[in-house]
Amino acid sequence: MTRPTARPAPPTTVIGLMSGTSCDAVDAAAARITCDGPVLRLTPLGMVSEPYDEELRHTLAAALPPGRTTLADVCRLDTRIGQSFAALAARADRELCAGRADLIASHGQTVFHWADGGLVHGTLQLGEPAWIAEATGLPVVSGFRTRDVAAGGQGAPLIGLIDRMLLRGHPGVPAALNVGGIANATVLTPDGTPAAFDSGPGNALLDAAARHFTAGRLDRDTDGRLAARGTVHLPLLDRLLAEPYYGLPAPKTTGRELFHSGYLRTALDAVGPLPAPDVLATLTRLTARTVADALRPYGVTEVLASGGGTRNPVLMAALGQELGAAVRLRTSDAVGLPSAAKEAYAFAVLGYLTLHGLPGTAAQCTGAAGPRVLGSLTPGRTPLRLPTPLTRAPHILTVTPPPAA
Repeated sequence: MTRPTARPAPPTTVIGLMSGTSCDAVDAAAARITCDGPVLRLTPLGMVSEPYDEELRHTLAAALPPGRTTLADVCRLDTRIGQSFAALAARADRELCAGRADLIASHGQTVFHWADGGLVHGTLQLGEPAWIAEATGLPVVSGFRTRDVAAGGQGAPLIGLIDRMLLRGHPGVPAALNVGGIANATVLTPDGTPAAFDSGPGNALLDAAARHFTAGRLDRDTDGRLAARGTVHLPLLDRLLAEPYYGLPAPKTTGRELFHSGYLRTALDAVGPLPAPDVLATLTRLTARTVADALRPYGVTEVLASGGGTRNPVLMAALGQELGAAVRLRTSDAVGLPSAAKEAYAFAVLGYLTLHGLPGTAAQCTGAAGPRVLGSLTPGRTPLRLPTPLTRAPHILTVTPPPAA
């Protein structure tokens, strides 16, 4: 008797919302996702992005470490960020999904990650999901990181599970790298065991230096133009490399609670006045060096990079030099996943897994006690009806192009 072939789960259109540690904009990436046994198929439908308005950006920056804030400020930020996410989600549904999206997955805006002594005790993301559900009428998965922390995990990098699925089948020892405000990486070792960690600052100190030297006129060193004019200052680089965080074992995570403007000012005060281009050149080398140092012990042979840092040619050149000619450095665009929106797509996948009752975390990536279904669900306009849980968790992620128009 022939056993019937299991049919793939019907496709789900998910919009992933993300604002990273640069705290400057919200990205929305739409994807059609289907699970067929061990394979999760993701078809990118496009991305839209919207910067925070100037008032919100300044209020948020003032509230982040080393700044001080009040509960009134936290409430206002939670509301304003939620409304920003909601407006972009509605736009993404309209422009990318023809109004047919099924689910929103919102990472929110991380404002504090309570890490101490190598352990994470709590994490806080703002952006109330009720605003998103109200604006779109769709159910929203949010609060992804907290469940992992409650299970003893670092709460980051949560995209380690997605990276493991994406890297599976790549030859050698592949790694996925995301360079946002903080740089994080996932390595797939030869036996298939993943290792995931935050390597240290990505753009966080670069952005802080750009603001410092231009009195707030610039938020970033666009295209590495300042760094390209400078020379690495070795005493400053050596002082920065002495940071104890770099010596901690994986899994580990960090954030702007450590790598902030006050941290940079303390380092600069210790070495004396330096030209802005030299400081930017040194900080660019710091990011490249700490990423390469973190990956080197694994014998990595390929790096798929994503995030805002990939748009900085000076940083990418420095990263290539630090990794060496034996390591193939590409962006995730090479495998069909747009590097500018990779994290937003990753959270779309995590939202899909939650909706279907599947874990969104791997213990090897975050240090949690075990895999956990992540997040909380906020209903849309209609009663919340969950699909039948999938009984088999996929372990391969393939990216397929959308059908030609």
